[in-house]
Amino acid sequence: MAQLGHGLRRFAYGLADTVVTLPVLRWTWRGLADDAFAGDLPELRPADREAVRDMMAGRYLLASKLIETGGGSPFAIDVEHMDWWLNLHGFSWLRHFRDVRDTGERHFARTLVLDWIGREGGFASDSWAPMVTAQRVLNWLRHLPLLLDGATPDQAKTIQRVLGAQIQSLKLRGRLATNPSDSLFAAIALLGAEFCEQGERTDVPGRIARLNALLARQLDSDGMHLSRSPKLQLQLLVELVSVRRIASLDKSEAGNELMAQIDRMHDCLDALTLSSGEPAYFNGTGHLPHDVLIAIQANAAGRRRRSMLLGGYGILRDGDAVLIADSGLVPPPGFDTDAHAGALAIEFSHGSELILGSCGPAPADLRASQALFRQGVAHSAPTIDAEDAATTPIPSMALDSADQLLWLTTQGYAKRFGVDIERRITLLSGGTTLVGQDRLIPHGTPEGLLAVRFHLAPGVMVRRNRGEAIVRLVLPNGAVWSFLWEGASFREEESVRQSAYVGLHKTRQLVLEADVTANAEIAWIFTREQ
Repeated sequence: MAQLGHGLRRFAYGLADTVVTLPVLRWTWRGLADDAFAGDLPELRPADREAVRDMMAGRYLLASKLIETGGGSPFAIDVEHMDWWLNLHGFSWLRHFRDVRDTGERHFARTLVLDWIGREGGFASDSWAPMVTAQRVLNWLRHLPLLLDGATPDQAKTIQRVLGAQIQSLKLRGRLATNPSDSLFAAIALLGAEFCEQGERTDVPGRIARLNALLARQLDSDGMHLSRSPKLQLQLLVELVSVRRIASLDKSEAGNELMAQIDRMHDCLDALTLSSGEPAYFNGTGHLPHDVLIAIQANAAGRRRRSMLLGGYGILRDGDAVLIADSGLVPPPGFDTDAHAGALAIEFSHGSELILGSCGPAPADLRASQALFRQGVAHSAPTIDAEDAATTPIPSMALDSADQLLWLTTQGYAKRFGVDIERRITLLSGGTTLVGQDRLIPHGTPEGLLAVRFHLAPGVMVRRNRGEAIVRLVLPNGAVWSFLWEGASFREEESVRQSAYVGLHKTRQLVLEADVTANAEIAWIFTREQ
C-alpha cells in the first residue's frame, strides 16, 4: 500500500513539475532577476591549487575521473560518467579557485560560469534537476565575490539574473520533487539564498522552519537519513554545514533544533566510518572523497566512538577494530533509490587497514551493472542459492555492548527456503579477534545451498598450505590475520571493490558453503597473529 501511495504521489508531482517547466510558464522564474545576492556562505571543503592549473590546461579531474577537453568547453562534452557530469554542473570545483589571486585564474573561473549560462542558462531538464541546481546555487553563493570581482556590469547582471532564476525554480519545483532528497537539497539552497539576498532577509526564519521540518521527516531519531546511505549523508552535510551558521544567528527554537539535527547527522556519519577512515560501502556508498570527508567531520561537535545500534546498522568498536553490520532494513518508498541487498553484511577494519568489505556500487560509467552490484553476493554476507533476502518487516537486531556481541536475524529466506538466518558476531581481545556464527532457524522444509562470503580489501593476499584448514591473510601493512572455519567447505574466488581512483580494483573473496538443513551452523574466526 505504501508503494502504491508513493507511486501516485510520484506521478502527480511529476505531472505538476512538467507543467511548471513548460516554456510558457518559465518566464515567471525571472521574477528574481532584479534581486541582488552577496556571497556570504562559508566554504569548508579544501581547495587544491593544482586543480586550477589542470582545468586551465583542459584537464578536469572530477569525481576521480579525468576528462581532457583539448582546450574546449567541458560543458560541450558528452560524458557517460554521471558522477563526473554531476560534479561539473554542480560547480563544487569552484572551491579550488577560492584563494587564487591571479587575475587570469579568476577570469577563467568566471568564464566557465558564463559558458555554462550561455549553454544551459535558459533551462535543460537534466542540468536544472532540483538536486544539481541546489548544489550549483549554493556553490555560486559561496564564491560569488570571486565571480563578480572584475566582471563587467553586463556579466555581473547576467550572473545575478541566472542565479535568481535558479532560486525561483527551486521555490516552484522543490516541493514537487519526486525524490525526497531533492526537496531537502532545494530547501537548503533556498535558506542560503534567502540569507544572501541583499535586502531585509524577511523570510529567513520561515526558511529555517521549513528546512527543519523537512529534515525531521527525512531523518530517523538518531539523525540517519532514511535512505540509510552514508554517501547521501555526506552530500547533505556538505551543504548543511554552510547554512548551520544561519540557524545559530536566528536564535529561535527552530534554529536550535536545526543545529541539533545537523549535529546528529554528523554523529551518524562518524559512527558509520571505519577505522580505516572510509564509511562502510552500504546502500549506494562507494569510495568518497577523503579530503571532503575529513573537512566535514572536523566540524562535528563530538564523536560516537562506541558500540551501538544506529539506523538499522549494528556497530562494534573495540581497541583499534571497527565492525559495521547491516540488518537489511529496507528504506521507505521514495528513499530506496540506492538501496542494496545487504542483509547481515559486515565490513571490518583494524587500525588503518580495511580487512573485509563489499564490492560497492557499480562505477558511474558501468550503469548497466548497477543491479549486479546491489545483490547480496556483492557483500560480506550469507545468502542462499545466491539469491537476495526478500523484503520483510523490520529485521531483528540486538547488541550486548558489555560483551561486544551483536545479533542479527533476517526472515527474508523463510518463504522460499524454509529458514531464517541468524548471525552472531563478537569482537574479542581488544579487537584482534572477530568471531562469527551463522545459524539456520527452520520454518518448514529447509532446502538450498548456504554461502557465506567475505570480500577482502584491496591488497590483502591469501596464503594457504595444501591440506590445511587455515587461511592466512597478509595485509598491505604486513600484519597477518588467520581465518578458521567449521561446518562448511571452503573455496577462494576472485572479487572486486569499487575504487574512485582505479575503478574496479581486483580483490579476492573467501567463500564458505553448506547445505541448508535445520539448525545448521557455520562458525568462523578472524584473528591477528602476534
